[in-house]
Amino acid sequence: MVTLQDIQAARERLRTALRPTPCPASDYFTEKTDCAVVYFKLENLQRTGAFKERGALNKLLTLTEDEKRRGVIAASAGNHAQGVAYHARRLGIRATIVMPERTPLIKVTRTRDDYGARVVLKGANFDEAYAEALRIQAAESLVFVHPFNDPHVIAGQGTLGLELLEQCPDLELVVVPVGGGGLISGVAVALKQTNPRIQVVGVQASTIASMKASLDAGKRTELTSAGTTIADGIAVKIPGELTFEHVRKYVDAVVTVDEEEIAAAILMLLEQEKSVAEGAGATGLAALVNGRIPQAKGKRVAIIIGGGNIDMNVISRIIERGLVKAGRLVQLEVRLPDRPGMLARLTTQIAELRANVVDLHHDRAFSKAGLGEATVEVMLETTGHAHIQELMTALESQGWQVART
Repeated sequence: MVTLQDIQAARERLRTALRPTPCPASDYFTEKTDCAVVYFKLENLQRTGAFKERGALNKLLTLTEDEKRRGVIAASAGNHAQGVAYHARRLGIRATIVMPERTPLIKVTRTRDDYGARVVLKGANFDEAYAEALRIQAAESLVFVHPFNDPHVIAGQGTLGLELLEQCPDLELVVVPVGGGGLISGVAVALKQTNPRIQVVGVQASTIASMKASLDAGKRTELTSAGTTIADGIAVKIPGELTFEHVRKYVDAVVTVDEEEIAAAILMLLEQEKSVAEGAGATGLAALVNGRIPQAKGKRVAIIIGGGNIDMNVISRIIERGLVKAGRLVQLEVRLPDRPGMLARLTTQIAELRANVVDLHHDRAFSKAGLGEATVEVMLETTGHAHIQELMTALESQGWQVART
């Protein structure tokens, strides 16, 4: 088991290479929740965009000269890959990274093009990539750098816990994203061995909550029918042997959040905190704002934003869906008489009601409208659900049929 002394030693190794990340209080989320204070530990501001380089670098710094000459290999959904690749290049160590085929493009290109690692894409998830990495390791006699089930990696991640204690000395509860369990293991050891009264709560995506399933079963449990998640960084089908024991000993609870809640949390962080988080990094906020952590009420809470390496296309889709849910983007289908001037009349009324036309499609041939009628599909920017209702009422007052699509 990793000890507080191991984590303190790791911090000394990393001190000159990694700067502490900020941990500001959030006025907005403190006001919107029942917490005394909400802090965000911004690991998305690390050089490689995630906390993973803490553990990766600590492991690399403990290698022997022979191990450095042989080179290293890792399996990762992206963030561990970048941490290993970046610091291996900096230390002059050859690195091979196996990544799942669906890894976001930004993580693949940074690992390969920016940080110089050999990248192998294999498998639909971390576990399949991990199996391929083990095969390559055996064939090429490389040193394996595990993303979570390694005491040096756990100790490196635990340095985040020591920073939290210094930045927020009156901390009462910490919320941590959980995949294989390396981060929460290290953080929990650092916190609990310093101040056992601090509560540690882990958060997983409900579609692949292997740590929670293992804790519920009392033993490591592999999910044979795990689903997909936008929190790809924590999509692990079975926790590590070492991390499971740490979580069972030090962590107070593990909860889950669904995909819509994760997406909404990404949007909230972007809009309210001006902070970009990937799916895994946003799970802690998703759990807090959706009432999954009732023990946070009245407490000083830190939420770890584990990473910010999210594909821009995913952000675009999340923003659009968030705008739809908030009533700030709507698509209406309007059936009106197919006569000259009707389309102009429709767009004029929309403008008078202060809505902005984003897209418009005028259909005669393929709609279900009767002869002498046309269907117009119009996408609008609006100010909210009340504004949408005002628009629909006004258009219906013209005798037109209006429906949301």
